[in-house]
Amino acid sequence: MRDRWRVIGALAAALFAVNVVARLVSKFAFAGDDTAADRVSLVMFLVIGLILAGVAFRRGATRPLAEWSTDLAAAVAVALALTVLVGPLLVGDNPFGGGAGLFFAQIWLYLAAALAGVAIGYLLLTALGRDYRSQQLKRYAEIKAAKPRRVVRR
Repeated sequence: MRDRWRVIGALAAALFAVNVVARLVSKFAFAGDDTAADRVSLVMFLVIGLILAGVAFRRGATRPLAEWSTDLAAAVAVALALTVLVGPLLVGDNPFGGGAGLFFAQIWLYLAAALAGVAIGYLLLTALGRDYRSQQLKRYAEIKAAKPRRVVRR
């Protein structure tokens, strides 16, 4: 259980670090340029989606869906809370300074990027037949095919 929380914390920290880097690049490299800041945000969401797609691809091959999906959900929830509440404070902004619309837009965009990344990673894994359930079914079919059929006498 301890290792499970360590993985969740490491993933949440990595997702939050991506956000912090994006905020710092947006603040210092593109101060005052809104279109460049929007592009940096788009790249940040793409990187978050790619990270989660990779994690879903790796974890989905070795663990049941219920186990790794709850780990990812917990990591995304922690990273989302840090991103929305702590991230703006690191660059000198107020988390609620843009109003409720911007605050909730950040939440929905983050969740959309996370969900899209996890879905792409798991669907790719499933399409390749390398997910945990497919491997279980493959092993079951091999075991059943290896046993000779019993003849029943009457």
